[in-house]
Amino acid sequence: MTCNIDQRGRKARILAGALIEVPGLVLVVMRSTDMLDGTWPWIVGVSLIVGGQFMILEGVLGWCALRACGVKTAL
Repeated sequence: MTCNIDQRGRKARILAGALIEVPGLVLVVMRSTDMLDGTWPWIVGVSLIVGGQFMILEGVLGWCALRACGVKTAL
């Protein structure tokens, strides 16, 4: 994997990943303390956490999966 994003894109992906993780963590905590019912908080919460972690990994590595597939991104 070669670096395909600049410093600005790296910072944006790390920040966005962290911001996406927060609601995921809130959902998982609320479901584990029985404040919410059903399986949807687990599914949505874990999906947000995994997606946020992937975005943070992209920022740390300086590599964007969308750019690697040929999609032009703003940053």
